[in-house]
Amino acid sequence: MGTFNDTLIRAARGEKIDHTPVWYMRQAGRSQPEYRKLKEKYSLEEITHQPELCAYVTKLPVDQYNVDAAILYKDIVTPLAGIGVDVKIKSGVGPVISNPIRSRADVDKLGEFHAEDQVPYVLETIRILTKEQLDVPLIGFAGAPFTLASYMIEGGPSRSYNLTKSFMVSEPEAWHALMNKLADMDIAYVKAQVAAGAKAIQLFDSWVGALNVADYRKFIKPVMTRIFNELKETGVPLITFGVGASHLANEWNDLPVDVVGLDWRLPIKEAGERGIKKPVMGNLDPSLLLADWPIIEARAKEIIEQGVEHGSHIFNLGHGVFPDVQPATLKKLTELVHTYSAELRK
Repeated sequence: MGTFNDTLIRAARGEKIDHTPVWYMRQAGRSQPEYRKLKEKYSLEEITHQPELCAYVTKLPVDQYNVDAAILYKDIVTPLAGIGVDVKIKSGVGPVISNPIRSRADVDKLGEFHAEDQVPYVLETIRILTKEQLDVPLIGFAGAPFTLASYMIEGGPSRSYNLTKSFMVSEPEAWHALMNKLADMDIAYVKAQVAAGAKAIQLFDSWVGALNVADYRKFIKPVMTRIFNELKETGVPLITFGVGASHLANEWNDLPVDVVGLDWRLPIKEAGERGIKKPVMGNLDPSLLLADWPIIEARAKEIIEQGVEHGSHIFNLGHGVFPDVQPATLKKLTELVHTYSAELRK
């Protein structure tokens, strides 16, 4: 471990920085040949249950790309088994749940979450990374209640979230009970991650863009406010993010978060014009990583320029790295973000 690089933490707090920090969602795994080799022997669950191996996968992109943060390698459904959800991650499908939520009685059956008992391997991975290996912040994370509920109600991934949305409006009491159970789990899970050494936290509300603003305010915003208010006491920066949710960006800006994550649909400049003055994170379309370098460079420079003008910006993709992306492209992009933003910030 060398000198600790806290650029991401300072950017998240709106403090002065010399260059724009960068990390990539799903930077660990996916496109890395070393990871693919591991996956020939181990499943995602097997990797995450072996702290030394999981730490290796988490640290790999930091070493390879020179990014300003590590993101813990695990799935957002990891803690659900602890409260009684029968979840399996099926290759090529995603999380599949064999006891979906259909009623208030199903919600009431869910148990309490105790991180040290139920996910000790996650906490041990964090300790290994933060005490022995990393010289950049480790970002811990959790799935936000709506996104977790969508898997629990649909029984797996969905394109429409029809069952989830109908349950939300038809069974409001059961819905709010479910939101609060998942909020309690998230709070306990995140606090344990921070206690183990995580230096920032991201809540992924990946699929909440399926809701309109009115339903978000009524059914989601109160529980998100409670979660972030309780997590404030950890003292680490808090980031929120979702996909296809530009219409909710101002709602997120109202939450007690430090950083508003943007996908590629909402330019940083436009977010600023809409009144989002908090630090922002994003937002290169990951599909562009398959384009020729001059196109990537031009688009990235535009985002870097808007971020510098905004004031506080953490460079990222608008969603996660996917398997076809070349690691060399991410390394080159990281270098561009660092050097070009340093020039602009002089």
